[in-house]
Amino acid sequence: MAAELVEAKNMVMSFRVSDLQMLLGFVGRSKSGLKHELVTRALQLVQFDCSPEVFKKIKELYETRYAKKSSEPGQPQQHRPPEALSIHSSYDRGSTVARTSLPTPNIDYPALYGKYLNGLGRLPPKVVKPEVRLVKLPFYTTLDELLKPTELVPQNNEKLQESPCIFALTPRQVELIRNSRELQAGVKSVQVVLRICYTDTSSPQEDQYPPNIAVKVNHSYCSVPGYYPSNKPGVEPKRPCRPINLTHLMYLSAATNRITVTWGNYGKSYSVGLYLVRQMTSAELLQRLKTIGIKHPELCKALVKEKLRLDPDSEIATTGVRVSLICPLVKMRLSVPCRAETCAHLQCFDAVFYLQMNEKKPTWMCPVCDKPAPYDQLIIDGLLSKILTECEDADEIEYLVDGSWCPIKAEKERSCSPQCPILVLGSSDVNGLLPTPNGNGENGKVAADVVDLTLDSSSSEEEEEEDEEDDDDDDGPQPKRRCSYEKGLVSAC
Repeated sequence: MAAELVEAKNMVMSFRVSDLQMLLGFVGRSKSGLKHELVTRALQLVQFDCSPEVFKKIKELYETRYAKKSSEPGQPQQHRPPEALSIHSSYDRGSTVARTSLPTPNIDYPALYGKYLNGLGRLPPKVVKPEVRLVKLPFYTTLDELLKPTELVPQNNEKLQESPCIFALTPRQVELIRNSRELQAGVKSVQVVLRICYTDTSSPQEDQYPPNIAVKVNHSYCSVPGYYPSNKPGVEPKRPCRPINLTHLMYLSAATNRITVTWGNYGKSYSVGLYLVRQMTSAELLQRLKTIGIKHPELCKALVKEKLRLDPDSEIATTGVRVSLICPLVKMRLSVPCRAETCAHLQCFDAVFYLQMNEKKPTWMCPVCDKPAPYDQLIIDGLLSKILTECEDADEIEYLVDGSWCPIKAEKERSCSPQCPILVLGSSDVNGLLPTPNGNGENGKVAADVVDLTLDSSSSEEEEEEDEEDDDDDDGPQPKRRCSYEKGLVSAC
């Protein structure tokens, strides 16, 4: 294998620009740039992603070129690349002569050879182009980078383009996949994922799919996340752009895997990258947060004091701030109070439900202030965690200026008022405060109804019947009874 790599490198070093572009286009790499950039890209391909198909293509290009040279009249047959390539070959074999013939040990050798092939004798200053970077995803831990973010280059003027990529897994990577646990039936925790983003080097890029995307792995198409339905009229549905899991369609062996990305060419530039990752669950992220993300209660108390500190420019002094113990996400009592360090509020949300929500649909937005709350900025409020264990009969607390707190209990509605009937517990003459038998109180006022709870139900029914008979005998209309609040009577509420 080492001999084949050396041979392939020697062949690549002899290629012209057209040969290099054909090789890079064959594997879906960018064909733009100067010759020394193309040589560097092709050598990286040989070093890290050389498969039998790539090696065959290199050999085919090499033989095609030198067969044309040997067919020219008066030219002797030539089967070796130019002399400059012997430096590269000797250097690969560890030759002392090759090492001493190079100016410094930190020279970019592919760029140097490219300049020699162009007939230039000195090395220009090395220009390092910024690379496309993708944002880190909390639910994916990167184990290996199988293919650096590479630009999708259109091959023609058609709107629908295809870009192939060929690579093979190492035995160690295959073992990592096979020995990983299953998150669900047929889905391993260690995966090979494809990530696509805009070709923008100014900042880390989020995953972004090109239009009309389709991904084919070997001989089968891979499912791509569909669109979220939109309930608002006139609003286009959005597609959740996530890493695409290719593992179940790949050859878990030394065999070469071929991935073809079909995409729509509508002016925007995209880059693709392949990664070996370990997918995490919300429970694992919660456990990690509990291990490294708890903020000490004293630090949280100092934050409370800071927020309630008297502002000299304010005319109204803040004496306290209320904090709910109910999670705004699920309207249940908090279990793991959490918020982002960048949030300006003291109100927390439940970390358990927040992580589960982002596992299904990642937005990482604070449900309190609607600002970004990424995983690496989350903290568990140690002070509120302590309060939750000590205060079980309240749904809200108030922080005071000295950092202390007090529970706020909901006031119960009064079940009785002066307009309600008055209940008198005990005998029928309590301290002589009951009304006169004729039903009239002092000053001619109608006395309040008195319910004697010491009587049984049967006697009450009998009295009601007698009252009805008396009412029937009276000729005139009886005055309606009103509930008044007599002096000296105590409400039962």
